[in-house]
Amino acid sequence: MTGVVPSDPTSPTDDDAAELVAQLRELAGADPAEVRQVVAEVLGALDRAAGGALRDHLPAAVRADGGLDIARN
Repeated sequence: MTGVVPSDPTSPTDDDAAELVAQLRELAGADPAEVRQVVAEVLGALDRAAGGALRDHLPAAVRADGGLDIARN
């Protein structure tokens, strides 16, 4: 694999967040519905990785959009 190896891959930086926002904005210009779907999938995956704890920190509208208002498994 090539590229820059981050010194601590578990600690994202402000640059990482800015890059992600820029990528989402670029996608949204092409197809907002697709971006919404991608964000919902990412939130679902993050919630599963956190054992269902992420949904407790999200606004109700975001939980509903991401399908996170359903009963926990």
